[in-house]
Amino acid sequence: MKNVLVGQSGGPTAVINSSLAGVYETAKACGAPHVYGMQYGIEGVLEGKLIDLDTVLGDKMDIELLKRTPSSFLGSCRHKLPDPTVDEKPFVHLFELFRQNDIGAVFYIGGNDSMDTISKLSAYGKTVNSEIRFIGVPKTIDNDLMLTDHTPGYGSAAKYIATILKEVICDSSVYDLRSVTVAEIMGRHTGWLAAAASLAAGPDCNGPDLILLPECPFDEEAFLKRVAELEKERHNVIIAVSEGVKNKDGVFLCDLVSTAGQLDAFGHKAILSGTSRYLADLIRVRLGCKTRAIEFSTLQRCASHLASRTDVTEAYQVGGAAVEAAMRGETAKMAAIKRLSDQPYRVETEMVDVTKVANFEKKVPADWITETGCTSTRSSSATPARSSRPSCRRSTSTACRGIFICNFEKIKRSTV
Repeated sequence: MKNVLVGQSGGPTAVINSSLAGVYETAKACGAPHVYGMQYGIEGVLEGKLIDLDTVLGDKMDIELLKRTPSSFLGSCRHKLPDPTVDEKPFVHLFELFRQNDIGAVFYIGGNDSMDTISKLSAYGKTVNSEIRFIGVPKTIDNDLMLTDHTPGYGSAAKYIATILKEVICDSSVYDLRSVTVAEIMGRHTGWLAAAASLAAGPDCNGPDLILLPECPFDEEAFLKRVAELEKERHNVIIAVSEGVKNKDGVFLCDLVSTAGQLDAFGHKAILSGTSRYLADLIRVRLGCKTRAIEFSTLQRCASHLASRTDVTEAYQVGGAAVEAAMRGETAKMAAIKRLSDQPYRVETEMVDVTKVANFEKKVPADWITETGCTSTRSSSATPARSSRPSCRRSTSTACRGIFICNFEKIKRSTV
């Protein structure tokens, strides 16, 4: 049995360390002499930055605390490896480091871009007849990974968004005057996180009036018309918008406020910020009412105080499943979650081809979205106007089991 190497990459989540704990405990149970951690991802490994996790995870309590610790314990990076057929220099260096540390399996916890790293390492390993196994462990609050029912990290972020938005709605209702609040939610190019805003709706709260997703081009005139209609029905209009919404010309709305968005190593905008400010200003100027822009920003990524218990458990399970797959001799795979049933909620892990995950994005299905693209959490004709002073009781059950229902105008589907 050889040693194991594990790293974390991309943005942090409330449960990414639970996956790290799953890898560590399962590897030790399978007989790995040492489990090394990458300090600051694959970029750190290229600089020789490894840590023996046996020295910091001394007992069971350390591991339990790790499972519930937010952010990335090992540190992270957004480093893109080159195509090994074009530039093999970093791969030669990495595989020499693997040899020096007697590494038999490498695990990388992350999203689309992290799976690109696993795909390239395994492809190069194949060309040099390496016996090292390379397995990806899914992680992203964006929930945009292919071939998995949902992604660890999403459940906790969705729970945070629903809970905080419910409180924002209560806050916006205290004054008897016309106002529009625009809440900006992460998600990059997909609308899964923004759709989770619909979870704020319940017996104690009507939820947001509109949800804008990046899957649909933004139609300014149709949007303003709908907001004007909503203003006639209720004093306080609440809009949830994904940070990645674009107009019909393919321009990010946030770029209409600021052009400071530099690209990261994978060609993604490093910062998508300003969409809510753009919409709030647009509504204020065109409709002449009070507006407020709110960005949940990085607060939604690592809110461990609202972490979903199911999310913590599943994050640990995919980490363990990845190790078990490597011990069976599998490589170039990603551990995925397969849903078995909704009621009762049951899932299992399975292994999928990492090349079919790397650099792809899972979008919100078109039939989950209204034709206008302005997803509404309820029909305006069937729902009474929100009172100017509603009773907004705090909900303690929001998404507590990790099963999330997006109440779109046309259909209701579980999205976890």
